Amino acid sequence: MKIKREQALKLRLGGKSYTEIQRAIGVSKSTLSGWLAQVILSAKLKQEIEARARPKSLAGLLKHNRGQTIKAKSRMLETRRQAAIEIKMLTQKDLLLIGAALYWAEGYKRSKIKNDKEITNHPVSLTNSDPKLVQIFLRFLREYCRVPEESIRADIRIYEHQNAEYLLDYWSSITRIRKEKFGKLYYGISKSSMGKRPFNRLPYGTIQIRVNNTPLFHQIMGWIAGIEKFCYASSSLMKSYKPR
Repeated sequence: MKIKREQALKLRLGGKSYTEIQRAIGVSKSTLSGWLAQVILSAKLKQEIEARARPKSLAGLLKHNRGQTIKAKSRMLETRRQAAIEIKMLTQKDLLLIGAALYWAEGYKRSKIKNDKEITNHPVSLTNSDPKLVQIFLRFLREYCRVPEESIRADIRIYEHQNAEYLLDYWSSITRIRKEKFGKLYYGISKSSMGKRPFNRLPYGTIQIRVNNTPLFHQIMGWIAGIEKFCYASSSLMKSYKPR
């Protein structure tokens, strides 16, 4: 052990770091700390040690971060896989709740006013850019609401740099709505976004699904009110709950 201590002292005085000495003679850093605590290095040697250690420390940090990122991604994918398994076949009641909730979040619900009077006819209208969301809403209309195929129409809003014919083909394929059921294409972005979104955020533009059926509109609004009622009931229960 005396020989190793002398080796450690010689290496330290030669400007080696504790890590470099540990690798050279196989002694723990805690032991080296005890042996070399009284050794005072010149400012030049300290700078040399720090200069060598900095790239290695950065490389180690990057390697650690990459490893953490890989582990985090693996955990994320497993969590999502397990969560997806929990969703089984959708029942008619599931479609009702999903469709009503989607319309609550994304559907057009405001009353239309003309000449200071509310217009009594209200179309069912939902606008979104997510193909899967649009597909599940169409399932709700077709399978639960029994909307005839000829009553379902669509409009597309796209950016000027996008290919109109390609997007018409795309949305017609996604929605199974015939091309002749699509209205004119709108260019630009909605007034509500005011150009805040980057142009490439909506690669397929947005689509509006439309059904001119006022009774269905009010029925959907009633379903939303039913869901809303239970939300408020749940909130009231939570307020009245007292821990034992």
